[in-house]
Amino acid sequence: MSIFEPDQKQSALMMKRFLTASIALALSAVGSACAHAQQIEGIAALVNDYPITTVDVRDRMRLIIASAGVEPTPEALGRIQDQAIRSLVDETLQLQAAVEYEVAVDPAEVDAAIQNIAVQNDTDPAQIERDLAQSGIAVSTLRRQLEAEIAWQILVGGRYNSRIRISTQQIEGTLERVAESASEPQYRLAEIFLEIPVSSDEGQAQQRAVAVMTQLSQGAPFQAVAQQFSDAPSAANGGEIGWLLTGQMRPEVAQVAQALQPGQLSRPFRVPGGLMIIALIDQREGTTSIMYDLVQVTMPTSRVNDDSVAALQRAISRISNCDQIDAAIEDVDGAFSSRLGQISLDALLPQVADPLSGLAVGENTGVLESAAGRQVYFVCDRAIGGPGVPSRDDIERQLRNQQLSMLSRRWLRDLRRDSTIEIR
Repeated sequence: MSIFEPDQKQSALMMKRFLTASIALALSAVGSACAHAQQIEGIAALVNDYPITTVDVRDRMRLIIASAGVEPTPEALGRIQDQAIRSLVDETLQLQAAVEYEVAVDPAEVDAAIQNIAVQNDTDPAQIERDLAQSGIAVSTLRRQLEAEIAWQILVGGRYNSRIRISTQQIEGTLERVAESASEPQYRLAEIFLEIPVSSDEGQAQQRAVAVMTQLSQGAPFQAVAQQFSDAPSAANGGEIGWLLTGQMRPEVAQVAQALQPGQLSRPFRVPGGLMIIALIDQREGTTSIMYDLVQVTMPTSRVNDDSVAALQRAISRISNCDQIDAAIEDVDGAFSSRLGQISLDALLPQVADPLSGLAVGENTGVLESAAGRQVYFVCDRAIGGPGVPSRDDIERQLRNQQLSMLSRRWLRDLRRDSTIEIR
């Protein structure tokens, strides 16, 4: 499915979230739909005895319609009402947890979040408030949603940040996968993630996926739909997750991304924890290369004999990092070291590049024959260079955010399980 023309892909994904005049004419349907569903104004749900009113639900429905650009057909309104109640229940749980842990969100933080929305949409906060008012939405509806998001980010970070440990092995493993895909195409993606709680089957998530796909097929901007429906942290950024190499993606995501053309949207597919829909915003050819920081140890041809080669082999077997090289070869007759600095793997001769390929930091090629005599190459550092290539810090941040996202969903799931929630 195509969600925008390739030449217009970025502007379409960043389309304004707020109401257009044509949608404004249809918003009155929300009030009648809620009145029909609830008959009278009252309580739509109770969350630990805290009431969510039918007014709250109606206002949230209007916000979803306004921000996602959804056509409020009778069929769509039922799905939007379900999403509104689900969002309000989760936000109530998050705000109740914030009270329990004495986390207070400063109104200035909410103001800053609205300012950020305005900047992204090339408008200003006053215009946002006017758009909301035109849609019959109190600005407090948007502020409550943002307050819950901010409070939850603070809670999750405070609870889990110090517990997350990203090991060197995890980073190296990711870098290895990135290195393997360094010359492959790069993908700029946006995502919508729909969680499947452990305690339920896929039915509810499948229904939400149908609702999301329906809105997108009717022309709703991906960014706006992601903000209202996605359970991933990227929802706050309209689902956009930036440029990725295939080595940075889950295998199932990489497989789907590779089958899309820029401007196309995937069907929902299964990933650990839920269903995912991705949009391929753009694609570019890989122009990356693997860069090695090398030290070369040379034994000149004039000094090569069986004993000296054996001594060199014993010496290099004791070296685990580049700082140990000079001391280790000090007693090896004729051997000397040279720091080569950063060199692209592509720039090396095949007889050196092939043994180097795949080596980790601290490893070496072993003793190689060359025109100069015998040589050994030590890997002091390895990096991937080129546009869009993640650094070690980027990789660590990505892995940390993945774990935080998983822990966030797990905590919210536990709050739902341990709370008294009554939908009326």
